[in-house]
Amino acid sequence: MNVTDLYLLGHRLQRLAESAVPTDGIGEHPTSTGTVLIVAADLRDHPRTTVTEIARRTGLAQSQVSNCVARLRSAGAVTTEPDPRDGRRTLLSPPAEPSDRMKVVQEAPLGPALAAATTDPDEALALLERLSSLLR
Repeated sequence: MNVTDLYLLGHRLQRLAESAVPTDGIGEHPTSTGTVLIVAADLRDHPRTTVTEIARRTGLAQSQVSNCVARLRSAGAVTTEPDPRDGRRTLLSPPAEPSDRMKVVQEAPLGPALAAATTDPDEALALLERLSSLLR
């Protein structure tokens, strides 16, 4: 495997994960599921942050982050508060408890997506879990 193979594998895994996320009832949005997951993960890792800071850390455009935050807000997956040091800024954090939508996404089974992508979904899942533990 070389760097190109690794990059393309990462891209395939991202698409596989996006296909496993349930989309029933969420409607149309200007942001992809993958982008929303990137922003949600950044919020989890950096509570009390701003749209500008998320954009800087993730490399996403500020408008993309703003759209993701709006989508997360409508799903109850982000809390907001005014920045006590600068009233013009809004601090974003994940909620204390996962929203119903967050639970649906977190509990979505990977089996159907893996079954569509490979002839041995159980082995694929075991390998993904092993790789995840190695890369932590």
